[in-house]
Amino acid sequence: MRDLPRQLSVGELADLFSGRSAFVERLAETEDPLSHADEVARTLTDEEKFEALEAHPRIGERSPEQHGDDPEVLAELAALNRAYEEKFGFRFVVFVNRRSRAELLPVLRERLARTHEEELDTGVAELIAIARDRWSSQ
Repeated sequence: MRDLPRQLSVGELADLFSGRSAFVERLAETEDPLSHADEVARTLTDEEKFEALEAHPRIGERSPEQHGDDPEVLAELAALNRAYEEKFGFRFVVFVNRRSRAELLPVLRERLARTHEEELDTGVAELIAIARDRWSSQ
């Protein structure tokens, strides 16, 4: 496992966070950005959190972390993603952590029952976990 870096560029962080955002830009100005990501995230506006979440691919779309191609699972994920985005106004983000898409269905169903504020903070925390895992896997 790779140690957390002392400094990362905007480009390196954008790769880890699936895109450039105000969050990524703030992290690039921070020493030990992945160690301090939770602290920086607490300073973000809701709009900045939305922006960071929207850069991440939807569950069920192609990404290095997601696997499983059962058409029924993909259809249910697509329907739940739509319901989630309609309810919360931003993308569902979860640290897959080597789970299959089918294993994520109950997670998505459970998170649909949460409040907007809980989900916004959870989504950003999951985004940070993904970035840290991507860094340690390099």
